[in-house]
Amino acid sequence: MSSEPNLARRVISIYDTTLRDGEQAPGNSMQPEQKLELALNLEALGADVIETGFPSSSSSDFKATRLIAEAVTTARISTLSRADRNDIRVAVEAGGVHNHQVEIMATGSEVHLEHKRGISRAEGVRELVDAVEFTASLGVDDISVGIEDASRGSHGYLRELIEASMAAGATTFAVADTTGCMVPEEYGRLIAAVREWVPAGMVVSTHCHEDLGLGLANTLAGVRNGADEVQVTLGGIGERAGNTSLEEFVAVLAYKSEEIGASTRIRSEGLYEAYQLLASIISVTPPRNKAIFGINAFATEAGIHQAGMLRNPLTYEYIEPARFGRERSLVVGRHSGRNILRFLMRKMNLPSDSDLVEELYERYIANRAESRSIELAELRSILDARVALAEAAV
Repeated sequence: MSSEPNLARRVISIYDTTLRDGEQAPGNSMQPEQKLELALNLEALGADVIETGFPSSSSSDFKATRLIAEAVTTARISTLSRADRNDIRVAVEAGGVHNHQVEIMATGSEVHLEHKRGISRAEGVRELVDAVEFTASLGVDDISVGIEDASRGSHGYLRELIEASMAAGATTFAVADTTGCMVPEEYGRLIAAVREWVPAGMVVSTHCHEDLGLGLANTLAGVRNGADEVQVTLGGIGERAGNTSLEEFVAVLAYKSEEIGASTRIRSEGLYEAYQLLASIISVTPPRNKAIFGINAFATEAGIHQAGMLRNPLTYEYIEPARFGRERSLVVGRHSGRNILRFLMRKMNLPSDSDLVEELYERYIANRAESRSIELAELRSILDARVALAEAAV
């Protein structure tokens, strides 16, 4: 994989699989109407493709697909099917053929052929070709092959799958690191190989999991090696440790577009609002330390950091919170210093009385008994109360 930046700027298609891969993880189930609301939010953000679910797997996914297909106007929908004619028929019945990408899951590794399916390589290729041809016969002109466990498949078998299904009418190839087992150099080489087999005009897409915490890094390696599209989820939800996070990928391209040689159409300022909707639906609380959406992603308590940020946020804030619908938060706790007190007193037009600063520092910072930090608004209320008491005494 080349370490040189790709200066030819490309717009990467965003394929959001929050409603399918994200939803199928334990605890993430959604109702069709909730999926519709999220889909419309994702469309408004600029998602190019929204995967609605696996229509043949449940009446709920069938209904969600139909609702979303009827409602979206700018995004395309995608549905998942096995290499099975009945699955495909149900998917087309749910989503129609207009603006609908049918993704057919291919068995992409010898491990899965032997231990999951119990079929030969030739049978894996034959069933995929039949599924693609059947999909095309229904009038679908956007046919994706999702190559499950491609990261553990031999190149000989993967090339056979891709070339045979391409001849049958496939237009997109999603290369899945299903178990999250690859490092960026490996995944980059895999995408580069697939890009050589797939001509320009046909789409190569990434699908990376977080089992080793490398989903985003692998996705970026895929883009740098020729991928046109990325499959991602809001907040990185998904099977096991999750998928590549939509917001993290967008953030990297927002700030490193020249280095990566790519950009997206996503309106990043609405991402957090969409995530809050998702969180309310599936009852998930973001961790403190997650990038972009984490509780502390744009919060700081350390006095040294606060001193710098009070002079200029650029000192410790590389990512601009407003760009992602967030707000900066300076909180007061045992790691804060006196500067935050002086700053707040100036903001309140109070004299910076050194005795008062020292008293507040000792009571609310240095000797703070509880680990919970307090927001500036709470400290402001404490100061207001002190001022009111002082005025009453006079």
